[in-house]
Amino acid sequence: MTALLMMGGCSEHAPVIPPIAGTVWQPDNATPDPHGSWQQTGATELLVQWMAVDDIAFVENRILPTAARLPDWQRIGGEPWAREVIMGLAGRFDEKAARADLSRLAATSAELARQPLPLNITGWYFPVEIDPTWTGAPRLGPLLATLPRPLWISVYDRANLGPDALVQALKQWLPPDVGLFFQDGVGVHTREAKVARRYADVLSAQFGNDRVRIIAEAFRPKPGGGFRSATIEELAPQLARYNGYRIYLFDGPHYINDALVAQIAARQAGAAKADPVQ
Repeated sequence: MTALLMMGGCSEHAPVIPPIAGTVWQPDNATPDPHGSWQQTGATELLVQWMAVDDIAFVENRILPTAARLPDWQRIGGEPWAREVIMGLAGRFDEKAARADLSRLAATSAELARQPLPLNITGWYFPVEIDPTWTGAPRLGPLLATLPRPLWISVYDRANLGPDALVQALKQWLPPDVGLFFQDGVGVHTREAKVARRYADVLSAQFGNDRVRIIAEAFRPKPGGGFRSATIEELAPQLARYNGYRIYLFDGPHYINDALVAQIAARQAGAAKADPVQ
């Protein structure tokens, strides 16, 4: 735990970007064929948000209609940034709709997980997100028991109730073998990265270091609506704060282009040269 609580050489003037564990990909009709060079940041894992959303599947299956364009899973499975895949199950774009349909999403997820895919699937992700204001979250406990392992969910705190409130809410029902992806909230300006780090540390202290990973939002709001990619000046100090945790960039195909990858990799290489022991 001591290593996790250290900032790993991060400074205000020259933040050290640690290796990135993985990238997130949220499949949609506009992005069914992800391409990128994310492995240059250290990323070898791909977290797929879902294999079906709103009853449209991105995989061949026997229970749901498929998207007009299916991902080339064979190619994706051979990419250096997808050596290991945490595969998302069934979800919905609308959070309220997902929370109202937990039983059906879990049943659909269990069935979809049986479909063979040409991927090295090392875990599963149930894409119904949890925050401490959701009083119905304990209903998830028995439903998660029906899903394959290793299993992950994601948590966030848009209301900024604090990490202790988030932990107390999860302690009521979270199965002991389910891991947590913490969404840092930095991209939507919910909190600063140093506060997000505090959330991760409190979660880790309660549930264990191996059960907590961080999703770093690699985007920022655009004037007039929507989002843009974060600049390297915005992203570097954010990522530096999370040194010691497994970091996943949200999301690769939409916000982490090759130019930004090159800037991240250059910062990482510069830090390595400055500290040969690293």
